[in-house]
Amino acid sequence: MPITNRSGFHVSFPELPLNVPLSTVADYENYLARLKAFDRYTDDHLELMREGIKQGFTLPGVVMVDVDKAIAPHVVDDPARSLLYLPFTRFPDSFSDQDQKRLAAAGKAAIAEHVVPGYRKLLEFMTSEYLPACREQIAASALPRGREFYRYRVRHHTTLDIDPQAVHDTGLAEVRRIKREMQDAIRRTGFEGDFPAFVEFLRTDPRFYADTPEQLLKETSLVLKRMDGELPKLFGKLPRTPYGIREIPDFIAPRTTTAYYQPPAGDGSRAGFYYVNTYDLKSRPLYEIEALSLHEAVPGHHIQIALQQELQGQPPFRRFADATAFVEGWGLYAERLGLEVGFYQDPYRDFGRLSYEMWRACRLVVDTGMHYLGWTRQQAIAFMADNTALTLHNITAEVDRYISWPGQATAYKMGELKIRALRRMAEDRLGDRFDVREFHDVVLSEGAVPLDVLEENVTAYVDGKLGKPDVDQQSK
Repeated sequence: MPITNRSGFHVSFPELPLNVPLSTVADYENYLARLKAFDRYTDDHLELMREGIKQGFTLPGVVMVDVDKAIAPHVVDDPARSLLYLPFTRFPDSFSDQDQKRLAAAGKAAIAEHVVPGYRKLLEFMTSEYLPACREQIAASALPRGREFYRYRVRHHTTLDIDPQAVHDTGLAEVRRIKREMQDAIRRTGFEGDFPAFVEFLRTDPRFYADTPEQLLKETSLVLKRMDGELPKLFGKLPRTPYGIREIPDFIAPRTTTAYYQPPAGDGSRAGFYYVNTYDLKSRPLYEIEALSLHEAVPGHHIQIALQQELQGQPPFRRFADATAFVEGWGLYAERLGLEVGFYQDPYRDFGRLSYEMWRACRLVVDTGMHYLGWTRQQAIAFMADNTALTLHNITAEVDRYISWPGQATAYKMGELKIRALRRMAEDRLGDRFDVREFHDVVLSEGAVPLDVLEENVTAYVDGKLGKPDVDQQSK
């Protein structure tokens, strides 16, 4: 199962021009080699998926509806209309006219002879072979050895030795706690009505939505620039790598999430980028922008990942490792940091923050519910709709994401709870000597690590600050 309804080689490949160096003629030759290999690359994936069909490993049909719409835009009659042709329309000034003409002609040929046939082959396979073979059951437990597989996925993504039922129960407890805080935020707005009425008000009142993609991007950029100025209050060490903002590409926007972050290049040649979904503006409320942006960019993913990539004296796997519970736990923890530097002053935006936290708590409930406890897709959608202010479009897209990516959604809240617990421990033990900048530097100092390793690191920092000898060193 090498693809999902929202990710995979067919989605990432069209963004190749954004992710590879294109400064020299040799770079362009390398780019052409990748284009020419695409049809073989497609064949390799089709072989895997055909084997998956034979062994009973397929995605649920319900999440693969409209998958053709992410593929068909790349089956073009004119190679110049392909997203992958873009580098051949803007060469570096140092290229000779002869090289430009030669490379442009080779680019058209590679797209026409290898890229388009690869996508056409994939489209035919998906519609005629894969979709008819997709399973009806949504649960990972319906796969061969499915319940064992799902227990493993939960342990893998949370980095904790924890059972799905315990994750489910933790989620329910968090939902109850956050719901009380959301009720308090509603009272602060002065709204007269119950929780469902308030959520319906948020989903339908035009004041909470941008009229144009440009307005949404400007609102987002303002939040990020304000947070940039607050970062020294939260960190002693900041990355030197910058970040930018981009729109999510049209061909995947209807089927993907509200936003996501793309890490910078490890050699410093490309910034990190915060991708914002401007499709269906009536499902992108402005009151969510602060929490979303703090999670995906600063002080969330960009700060953590850029610092990790800039680690000195570490092997590559440590600089680029991805422990989901740490990475996403930090992102969720970063949303709350806005409270400490002047964000969420408007009660609607604070409700948006709480709704985002509730969203991650609901993930613990619905992911385990669907994959382990027999919940239906509609049951999961209804639970999310009853407890968050997310639009129904976003809720449906998110639930389908959890269906196609078992266990991953449990990492966010479990990771955030661990970081918050470690901060409380450090605050309690250090008292007036606690320094939030030092704490954050320690948490991020070793890159993305399993949560038990993070606990060891923070405990060692606190012990050292209190002057307690390291137990391991003492035993030696």
